[in-house]
Amino acid sequence: MAIGKRRRDRQEELWIATSDLARSPGHPFYERVNQILAESRFDEQIEELCRPFYAGNVGRPGLAPGVYVRMLLVGYFEGIDSERGIAWRCSDSLALRSFLGLTLSESAPDHSTVSRTRRLIDLETHVEIFGLVLKILAERGQLVGKTIGVDATSLEANAAMKSLVRRDSGQSYQDFLVELAKASGIETPTRADLARIDRKRAKKGSNDDWHNPNDPDAQITKMKDGRTHLAHKAEHAVDMDSGAVMAVRIHPGAAGDTASLPETMLATAESLATLRRDPEVEAKLDDAALSEWVADKGYHSNEVLVAIESAGWRTYISEPDRGRRKWNGNEEARHAVHANRRRIRGRRGRDLLRKRGERIERTFAHCLETGRMRRTHLRGRENIEKRYLVHVAAYNLGILMRAILGNGTPRGLQGRVAAFFEACSRSMYRLMNVFLDFAHFLGLIAPRSGNRSATATSRGSRPFTTGC
Repeated sequence: MAIGKRRRDRQEELWIATSDLARSPGHPFYERVNQILAESRFDEQIEELCRPFYAGNVGRPGLAPGVYVRMLLVGYFEGIDSERGIAWRCSDSLALRSFLGLTLSESAPDHSTVSRTRRLIDLETHVEIFGLVLKILAERGQLVGKTIGVDATSLEANAAMKSLVRRDSGQSYQDFLVELAKASGIETPTRADLARIDRKRAKKGSNDDWHNPNDPDAQITKMKDGRTHLAHKAEHAVDMDSGAVMAVRIHPGAAGDTASLPETMLATAESLATLRRDPEVEAKLDDAALSEWVADKGYHSNEVLVAIESAGWRTYISEPDRGRRKWNGNEEARHAVHANRRRIRGRRGRDLLRKRGERIERTFAHCLETGRMRRTHLRGRENIEKRYLVHVAAYNLGILMRAILGNGTPRGLQGRVAAFFEACSRSMYRLMNVFLDFAHFLGLIAPRSGNRSATATSRGSRPFTTGC
């Protein structure tokens, strides 16, 4: 066979037959997702939800809501954080173009079109789109809803600490440090002098005094790794039985857990009420839905426990070590705290608190680490929440895909072939050992030398990965 040479300078053909165009058989993961969405009439429902935000038949046709949502789903499944990267990936991949429903003559939507569509559709509609995906899980028995776990984490904002200005005067942080240096006797401070003064200050920044004009919603927050950044707070309400996220809210970055919990609980109750409007879905949900709430010690307070108990629900919230409590006649709070303490010390309470770290932290790991949403590329809390709702909806779809295909993302399927051949090689190796032992027993071959058991153990226990 002669060697082929790559053409360096060539003129493209003017006309080409459609049958000669390159086609893709499609990715099995995305083909299955499209099949699930088609069976639930997902596109028809979101088009009806988004119809008020379009101008009917006037003007240029806009981006279809189904294509818009699928592009944001690709952001989670492929682990792409920016919408610019999502648009490039969808334009480059024939499998993703098939997932979006684009023909060979159509171009993939630009990132600016995706951004404009997101701003066009309001937050409430994005919440309803999230509810449609949650309904798909409930219809297929992947949602129980009895025990709900709540936890929160920080999202690094798309704003820099160096751009902070004072709320009252608009003075920048750099000018503020220069004034402090001059007041301390340094007429021409250097960058090292300013850094030393900033390091020795007892209170470096307060959200009451400082804000970033580029993203006023971002707040000065201490991150999980100890750094200080402008951030937002993402809070998940997770079904402890299936691991599905039932509600998502984006709160101010410095908001306390006890302050943000009521809003998240209200969003969870609204999601459940929306699901129960369908009689078929209601029959598959637990009768005692939302009857138990699990959280860590950051959510423990008298007001939270009393409010949840007054609603007829049970709490399994870890209690911090506060020493001996003084109730000062507040019998209602004393009863709620003691009842919660008794439950978390029981067997079921200990099991739920152990499961909390597994179920809830897994949602953050998939959505923020492998899903690449730890740092946001958008500004404005409402704008971020729109993108984050569809991102978490993709995580919920991943739970259903994991039950069907064994993997929650298309990247997880990459290791399936390697795992299959690894299992086949181990089976063949064991079969060969059985055949050789039988031949030696009959006297057909000489005994084998070496530590066969150690070799077989090392080859039989070779680790392999299957993705996420």
